[in-house]
Amino acid sequence: MRPIRLLVASCLSACLLGGTAGAAERTFTDMAGRAVAVRDPVERIVTIGSVPVINSFVFALGDAREIVSGLPEFARRPGWKYQLVFAPQIADLPQVQDANRAPNVEAVLKARPDLAITLDRTSVEPLATNGVPTLFLAWREPEDVKAVMALLGDVLDRKAQAAAYNTYFDTTLASVRDRLAKAPQGTRPKVLYMDAKTLSQPHLIAEWWIDAAGGSSVTAGARQAEALPFTLEQLLAWDPDVIFLATPADRKTFFDHPVMKELRAAKAGRVHVVPTGAHRWGNRTIEQPLTVLWAARLIHPELFMDVDVAQETKAFYQRFFGHDLSDAQVAEILSGTL
Repeated sequence: MRPIRLLVASCLSACLLGGTAGAAERTFTDMAGRAVAVRDPVERIVTIGSVPVINSFVFALGDAREIVSGLPEFARRPGWKYQLVFAPQIADLPQVQDANRAPNVEAVLKARPDLAITLDRTSVEPLATNGVPTLFLAWREPEDVKAVMALLGDVLDRKAQAAAYNTYFDTTLASVRDRLAKAPQGTRPKVLYMDAKTLSQPHLIAEWWIDAAGGSSVTAGARQAEALPFTLEQLLAWDPDVIFLATPADRKTFFDHPVMKELRAAKAGRVHVVPTGAHRWGNRTIEQPLTVLWAARLIHPELFMDVDVAQETKAFYQRFFGHDLSDAQVAEILSGTL
């Protein structure tokens, strides 16, 4: 069966990608050190693997309309509704990957992309060997977001937009640091980002944004794993001052629990669900500067009382996504209900 499928994919590759023969090309080095020849200009993009994250980069460069692949099954839920707000055309486009997030080569070829973008190294070879220019992006450390933006800005001919985002990233974090410097020493509240259902800190990057927002993460350490499980006994011992929940469903799990609802943060009304826009703000996302600002406002309200997070959010999506959200839409994103 496999040779036949490969033959079909090869035929599709020759037929569907043949239309770009003779087109101008530029060559870039992706984040795996691979030389990737890309049609110039890039007009058709497919995203593979962690699709909402990758889409958010494309959105922030003003190229949402160039995405020609639909959302995968895991992202076809109400929580991802703003993917369709920022790129309405993807609602009716077919999926190009399977349930394990591996590329469906035949579906990719039918989309006739000028470029495929992925964060999954194993997805590169099956696409590249079938003639699809495939750009691998690596995002592990928080500062990597700027390197990704710079590369995509070059590939998509959006250098000025990428540079503007990277400047915004730096200035927003510097502004938060300046305000936090006014806090008395030793006043960093204990903070936990958690999945209440699994009793875990679900994303390593939260250690960064909690610290950047002026919190002392109770799960901070030298771990390399993405998720960190903990026991109920450990949660009670930490007894955080502020808790951020990963999903709206966590709110019910948390407050229905006879022990969790008695934690210090719960009694003080300092349990919050992270917002979701193009992506969930507690995870790796292009919205990371907003995550820090939003969290800082909740961890240190006395230092950020004059900061209008809703207005900052609205301005961000207008400036980088080119999308004017209504006040109701911004409120929905910040509500933690998606």
